[in-house]
Order: sequence, then structure tokens, then C-alpha cells
Amino acid sequence: MASSKTTRPYSSSVVDGVERAPSRAMLRAVGFRDQDFAKPQIGIASTWSMVTPCNMHIDVLARQAAKGADLAGGKAVIFNTITVSDGISMGTEGMKYSLVSREVIADSLETVVGCEGFDGVVAIGGCDKNMPGCLIALARLNRPSVFVYGGTILPGRYRNSNVDVVSVFEAVGQHARNQISDRELRLVERSAIPGPGSCGGMYTANTMACAIEALGMSLPDSSAQSAVSKEKRQDCLDAGRVALNLVQKDIRPKDIMTRKAFFNAIAVVTALGGSTNAVLHLLAMAHAIGVKLKLDDFTSIGQKVPVLADLRPSGQYMMSELIEIGGVQPLMRMLLDKGLLQGDCMTVTGKTLRQNLQGVKPYPKTQDIVRDFANPIKEDGHLVILYGNLAPEGAVAKISGKEGLSFTGKARIFPSEEKALSSILSDRVRKGDVVVIRYEGPKGGPGMREMLSPTSAIMGKGLGKDVALITDGRFSGGSHGFVVGHITPEAAVGGPLALLKNGDRITIDAQKREINVMLSAKELGLRRKSWRPPRPRYSKGVLAKYAQQVRSASHGATTG
Repeated sequence: MASSKTTRPYSSSVVDGVERAPSRAMLRAVGFRDQDFAKPQIGIASTWSMVTPCNMHIDVLARQAAKGADLAGGKAVIFNTITVSDGISMGTEGMKYSLVSREVIADSLETVVGCEGFDGVVAIGGCDKNMPGCLIALARLNRPSVFVYGGTILPGRYRNSNVDVVSVFEAVGQHARNQISDRELRLVERSAIPGPGSCGGMYTANTMACAIEALGMSLPDSSAQSAVSKEKRQDCLDAGRVALNLVQKDIRPKDIMTRKAFFNAIAVVTALGGSTNAVLHLLAMAHAIGVKLKLDDFTSIGQKVPVLADLRPSGQYMMSELIEIGGVQPLMRMLLDKGLLQGDCMTVTGKTLRQNLQGVKPYPKTQDIVRDFANPIKEDGHLVILYGNLAPEGAVAKISGKEGLSFTGKARIFPSEEKALSSILSDRVRKGDVVVIRYEGPKGGPGMREMLSPTSAIMGKGLGKDVALITDGRFSGGSHGFVVGHITPEAAVGGPLALLKNGDRITIDAQKREINVMLSAKELGLRRKSWRPPRPRYSKGVLAKYAQQVRSASHGATTG
């Protein structure tokens, strides 16, 4: 059977030759014809699921990508991997599986592609952990690959304003404050999620989609398309075709996911005011491809790149409104022209980033969603890496400037998210408190839950400028206010967070980039001597395995 080993380096070993007749027999049953065995095989990794609106439409998109690969002369094979929903599980024990799902997605995608011998891959993701999970797998495999973002949701409407899932979380806090009635809460709940697509602000899904486009692993504009648009269907069709082109040119993730490309991704996330989860996920993706990326790289880039986009949750506008004025490409062109992007980085188009951005038109002059460099939202980055005696290995804060640049208050300590939320909603957290939620890190949780429920309750209670929240857990892209997460070392391994007591005075200083408790080294040492590690919360199953294997959040909370 004739074949070209140059474009079929993996599938040829699965289907070529007399001895591979059983394999061909199996594949005939799933639709292969004689001529298909001589074509490059393109795996289409679909994260379709009815678990969440973020992914409910991805089966349609996967078929479009398969069509594109087939029309270009390949043979597409669609397969599925899992997704979970952060928005649904938020604030529950089930949320501990969220970050774990990133690793399961990466492992499962790698497993299928490696086993079946696909020559190229198109991966399509929607909800938050889909994107880094897919990219981690593509990096490990290092086969010609392209990522497609499933697209953002259209906004809901309530009282002539745009609403989304974060509106509902904050409405819970308003309800607890008696600002809105039961009926009004139900109306917000019924209005917020009108159909398919990922959460509509510059939350984690949209942040990571933009980061991956800036990294060069998605086609131009893939991050800035509605989930239900004709543009998104075309994006998938094009991705299938591009995957075959990457196979033919032998362009692989290691050619694209370079250190300079990660710097581009960080710059775009910074200019957009993106989610703190980008720190965790970009570190993990870099680790998977073998690029040395550090927490301090976010600081160095943030010192040069301003926040330009006025997007939710800290700002006014939604992703759908950014799409209407041109998406992310004009912003990238602005950054490139200012010398803040590295234009010579290769991308999945087979062209450099600079070549891709040639001819991109600027934003309309009448818009105020993305500001110019003379009038930024914030003159430097919002992702602030803090160190100090509470975070000797680092912590991540999201400082928009609206909540102030420093905070000092008394520790109010909680051993879990649920206990903190209950106290906030019942008015036991007051002005001047620093809410400390510990034992929620990667090992301690296990799973490093997002704290959207308590941060939204603080905002809904009107305490956004008066209460800080710190944790060894992490935050949803929808969180805002004076919040610090990813505190390392985490409490479960004896980090300083474990040594705090109620009433300890804590200072967070975004300008000095420090987070400290006002205790002497001697006092902390005495407390350490009496500290005992907690018993693991899980002794078997996926959470137990994760807790045993996971690395620190300062290294991306990876397991591989």
C-alpha cells in the first residue's frame, strides 16, 4: 500500500502493510475507505458535553473541523474528552475537580492521539480548563496541531443591561444584603445565560482563548468570535485545513510555543486585564513544552505593558462588545507597533505573528472599550506577583487600581470556602477584615478551588474596597476586589498561611509587591513548631492521586 511517510509519520505505522490488516478492518467499520488509508490522519479532539453551555455546541464545531481536514486531503477522526463546569460546581465540594480536569483532559487527549497514531490534531475547547488542558497535551505530543476556541456566549439582558453568570453570583450577595428581592434574583438567574458559549466577560475562558491566539496556536480571530456565529463555524473549517498544512510543512508546537511566544501571551493577557488563572495555566503550558517560564516574568512584562481594555469583571464591557469593534487583533497590532510583542514568532498559519497582523485595521475611533497608550485603564499590569513572609514562593493578586493599591487589616481565618461564604453572607465579616481561606491549595483542597462565591458575596455586600481576601486557592476570572491567591507554599505543606491566627495584622502592598503578616520571624518559628499537617481529605480516587502528584501553584500546579 503506497504512502508518504513524510506526511504520515504516525498513521503509517498503524495502517500500512500486510500485518496491519486487522487495524484497517477496524477502521473500515468507522467509515474509512481504501483511499483514506493513504491520507494523513487528523484527530479532532472535541470537548462536547451537555454538562455546560460552554461546550454544548462543540459537536457541531468538531464536525466542521473534520470537514475542513477532509476537504484539504486528510482523513479526520473525531474523538471526545471530558469537561466539567466551574460555573455550576462553584462553591461546592465538586469544584475540587475543576483544576484536576485540566490534567485529565491533557492526559486523555495525549492518550488517544498517541495510541491511534494521528499525524495532526485539531483541539476544540470551551470551558476554562479545556484550553490549557488541550494545550498541555498538544505540547507533550509535539505533533502538528491547532487549537480552536468554542467561542463566547452572547450576553443576557436584564433591565436593559447586559448580564452574565457573574451577575448572578453578585446578585446572591445583593439578596443577602436585602438590596434585591427573591423575584429579582430569580429574574437575573433566568436572564443571565441565553445559550451556548463560554462566560461573557474577560474571565478565564476568554482570557485563555486570547492568550492562545497570541501564543500562535490558534488562527487569527479565533478568540474573538461568538459561539453561535458563522465566523466560528468558518474558524473550525479553516482549522481542519490548517492542520493538514502544518503536517505537510512539519510545523510543530515546539516551533510555535517558544519563550518569546509566551511573553506575547502574557502581554496580551495584561493589556486585556485578564484572569489570574492565566498565570497558573501559562506556567503549566510552558512546563509541558519545556520552556522556562517563571512568576517573575509576569512582573517584568507587567512593568512595561499597561491595561488598555475596559472589560468585565473589573471594567464595563463584555467579550461580545469587544468582538463588535474588531476583537483582539487590533490590540495585538497596537502592542506590536509599540514594541511590546515579538513579531518574529511562528504561528499555526505558517506565517509569523508580524505577517498575520499586516493589514489589520485599527479599532473605530468612536469606541471606548480599548483605550490608547496615552490613556490606559492602568499604567502597568494588573497581575501583581507578591512576595513576603506570607508568600516566600510568591502569590498572585489582581489589582485593577479601583480597589486601591494597599490594604492592612485583621485576619479572619477560615479552613474552607464554605465557612468563609457563610460568614460573609451572615454579616460576620466586617470592614477592615482580611478574609483568610486556607487549606484550599492544590494539595490541601485538594484541587485549588476558585473563590468566586465569597469574592462575589463581598462585592454584593458592598465591601469590595473595605475587605481583602487571601487564599492558597485561586480565583475565577470573574472575581474582582482586593484579592490575593496562589499563596505559596500552601498551608497544607506548612506554608506561613497555616501559622496565622485570628486578629493577626496583614498588609498587602501592590506597589512594593509584598504580602506580610506583622509577626517576627521568631514568633512564626514558634508557631511552626506546634503546627501539625492535616490528614489528607481523600485517601483514594482521582483527588487523592492529584494531591500526591501535584506541584506547587508557583510552578503551575502540574502533575506531569
